[in-house]
Amino acid sequence: MTQGKGFGFGLGKMKELTEAFKKAQQVQEGAKQLQEELEELEVEGEAGGGLVKVVMNGNQNPQRVTISPDVLGEGADVVSDLVTAAMKDAYNKSTTTMKEKMESLTEGLNLPGMG
Repeated sequence: MTQGKGFGFGLGKMKELTEAFKKAQQVQEGAKQLQEELEELEVEGEAGGGLVKVVMNGNQNPQRVTISPDVLGEGADVVSDLVTAAMKDAYNKSTTTMKEKMESLTEGLNLPGMG
């Protein structure tokens, strides 16, 4: 009768495996949707009190830069520093947003190795 027990145990594992596959599929669909959302998302970083603004999408791809005419008289070095600072600001905001969205995607799925 040990074979019967082994078989029953196998079915239980099969059910767990099926559930795991369903969850993985949900995550995959959610990840695809998330990727599209991040592509559309716009995150603005700024420097110099808004004199320089950089917009990136949720995937950290730069979309546009806005430089106030007021800062142009400050010289190339100052403008370069402000653009760099604004890019870092936008990058940090977009990575934080992406991380939060990924965490909410996998939340409640109890995936092995995910916390």
